[in-house]
Amino acid sequence: MPRILVTNDDGVHSEGIRVLADALRPLGDVTIVAPIQEASAIGHALTLRRPLRIDEIGPRIYAIDGTPTDCVNLAITHVLKAKPDLIVSGINKGWNLGDDVTYSGTVSGALEGALLEIPSIAVSTQRVRDECEFGPSAKAAAAVARSVLDRGLPKFTLLNINTPMGPNKGFRVTVQAKRNHVTTVDERVDPRHRPYYWIEEGQNEWEPHDRSDYQAVRDGYVSITPLQPDLTAHDALKAVEELGFPSAEIAEAARG
Repeated sequence: MPRILVTNDDGVHSEGIRVLADALRPLGDVTIVAPIQEASAIGHALTLRRPLRIDEIGPRIYAIDGTPTDCVNLAITHVLKAKPDLIVSGINKGWNLGDDVTYSGTVSGALEGALLEIPSIAVSTQRVRDECEFGPSAKAAAAVARSVLDRGLPKFTLLNINTPMGPNKGFRVTVQAKRNHVTTVDERVDPRHRPYYWIEEGQNEWEPHDRSDYQAVRDGYVSITPLQPDLTAHDALKAVEELGFPSAEIAEAARG
């Protein structure tokens, strides 16, 4: 049977990861390797300055005191001791839409898989007043996982799935939405009269786009966005070349 690695950024004890793993078990041998505590909004961080530990907390369930990226790497090298056939990261409590994928530990778990040439999927569900429905997301993830196991994905590609709360109208293949990114930083004062700061979530002023992931979930569809690690702005290459840069001789003289 296919080997399926499940990870997340909400932590190994999250309800979302248990529901996801249960939905994927009919498709293959599922192993959970996830952070021992919540690691949300940690992005693609890799732990390099302290040791990591693996704790087996249940049958084929492992907790690591690190990031989702750490979990994928330790799972491959020391838990599974081989690359899995599929990595599924989630289910995240809250959407990972548009530019927010750059912050997401959930998406980064799948991104690490894509970098390692492993078919990978990230799954997130809508959160309303801290309430989530994991069942529809798990069902959607299992359906997509089955297709990916059967047909594969292009090299260095991951799928980012977002599901709305309540009944949905099916799947829609989408692009990343764009929004006016404004982050709020709240300044407060502690009992010793020293300032401290809370970074709040960015404003959700999304630009209209009929095929965006944001529009899909707002319309009641499950959004599936193919992503890739290549961040090159290919459309900007010519413009950057036309900026004009010093010749090698001038650059060498400037260094001297």
